[in-house]
Amino acid sequence: MTVDEKPFFCAIIGPTAVGKTRLSLDLAETLSAEIVSVDSRQVYRLLDIGTAKATREERERVPHHLIDVAEPTERFSASRFVELAEAAIREIRARGKNVLLVGGTPFYFRALLSGTLTAELPSDPAVRGRLEEALRSEGKEALHLRLRTIDETTASRIHPNDGVRIVRALEIYELTGQPPSVAFRERRPLGTQADVLYIGLTRSREDLRERIAQRVHDQMKEGFLEEVASLLAKGIDERYPSMQGLGYRELAASIRGKIPLDQAVERIIRATWAFARRQMTWFAKFEPAVWYDMTRSGDLFPIGEILGTIAESQRGGRC
Repeated sequence: MTVDEKPFFCAIIGPTAVGKTRLSLDLAETLSAEIVSVDSRQVYRLLDIGTAKATREERERVPHHLIDVAEPTERFSASRFVELAEAAIREIRARGKNVLLVGGTPFYFRALLSGTLTAELPSDPAVRGRLEEALRSEGKEALHLRLRTIDETTASRIHPNDGVRIVRALEIYELTGQPPSVAFRERRPLGTQADVLYIGLTRSREDLRERIAQRVHDQMKEGFLEEVASLLAKGIDERYPSMQGLGYRELAASIRGKIPLDQAVERIIRATWAFARRQMTWFAKFEPAVWYDMTRSGDLFPIGEILGTIAESQRGGRC
């Protein structure tokens, strides 16, 4: 791929426990690609078993990025993810390698590829404070009308009762001198600079439920409980967003004697299943996407068929 060509990225999406990691390793090796993790929990150091990170051996097999980039005591934002992911992608491509985006956090995909954030646009506490005072004195409807006279497009996307977003939109206008919709477009998210093909994995409800339950039991055998106990011993507890992830809060409650361990495990399985269903709802809206039903196929992926799909989407099948 020459530097003048529009980049083409492949992204593997799907619910938790569907098999994304195994497929990504096989595809990355075939495509001479490195993996950029799109996962809001795998960014944290020390949270390994419960977040189902690629193992050390798997990361030696294929380089992974955006894993272990934050301390568990940090509040890691989507805008920070975009910043690090874009830097990783530039570095990977500069070395002549391809990029494979892999993960289960739809919002991070949207933030990176569609630019659904305003955090990287200017902000000023003084301006925001003045607008918040106007919100209190004039009311939401008046400020929404003010926004509509400035930017009909943005106003139509914000509910008149959403005072926080109304204030933020007006703040962007005052600081940039541009309607928010214009300032937002000029950020040029990655998805506007590249072609993206989503490779989606799905399974039947029964198959996915079984895989989720099996994975949770496997994680317990691998030392998930001990991992949580070690974090708590370091003072890393439920006060931190990292410890609000699936499994961590349930096992922390068990360690504190609030619920029996077997009950905690069952809660993890139920919560993970509910999360997987939400993931599928979100990912179903991603386009362009080609979906592969892996029900009862285990981890035997149709690599040849998937490579053919990629080749049809981009001449030569390069990601």
